[in-house]
Amino acid sequence: MEIWEAVWKSVILGTVQGLTEFLPVSSSGHLVFLQKLLGYDLAGGSMMFVNIMLHFGTLLAVCVVFRKDIFTLFHKPFKTLFMLVVATIPAGVVGLLLNDKIDAVFAGDKSLLYLAVCFATTALVLLVCEFVAKQRKRHNPLGWKSSIPMGLAQAIAVLPGISRSGSTIAAGTICGAKTDDVAKFSFLMSVPIILGSVAVSLKGVIFDEPESLAGFGAAGIIGVVVGVVCAAVSGFFAIKVMLKIIGKANYKWFSLYLVLLSLTCFWLNVLGMY
Repeated sequence: MEIWEAVWKSVILGTVQGLTEFLPVSSSGHLVFLQKLLGYDLAGGSMMFVNIMLHFGTLLAVCVVFRKDIFTLFHKPFKTLFMLVVATIPAGVVGLLLNDKIDAVFAGDKSLLYLAVCFATTALVLLVCEFVAKQRKRHNPLGWKSSIPMGLAQAIAVLPGISRSGSTIAAGTICGAKTDDVAKFSFLMSVPIILGSVAVSLKGVIFDEPESLAGFGAAGIIGVVVGVVCAAVSGFFAIKVMLKIIGKANYKWFSLYLVLLSLTCFWLNVLGMY
């Protein structure tokens, strides 16, 4: 792949990753979809490493926006930190046990069909979340009764097409927690998950399959760097937008978008175009 091609494709993937990581439309689902459309394969099959690095870019955005909240986690009595650790465990376990199998399934011939189902599921979850949020009059502070369901929702969201932010925010909202608390906790939950994914991916590439790095070349390396920067910048703006949207609990337009995307994936699969 030429450098110019790697750059413009990385700009698209990085920007989409940053926006969709925090908007409730599934970043991993969009990456799988776009990589098929663009025919983007930097290193002969090691797109998982590229995806993880794009997620690292969004991690930088979270750390910048919520830097004060991250520092506060390490102040007594550490309740939010403990809740964050516990809420992270389900996704960590699922990721370690099933990540390779999930990647294989969503890289296969029926990947668009699976994406269609997952996008449609996220659309339904968002509609339920909006309905519950607008019906409820009283809200409770974030606690164990809401943080644990958010952790379980994040574990389900390892499936491409199931939005991590959308599912965790929906879980916290349905459990009755304050929207501001749910939003912050949802975004903070992405930090340990992304850090863990980056660590596992780097270990796999550097120690288990070092030969895969040889396939990157100059184009691949430049592409990854550009993608990370774009993911960080677009992720920063997406967080700002999402914080405002959560306060109004207005998710129906995202649901409509996901339904249309689901139908697109379904028909592309039926027509055998990708």
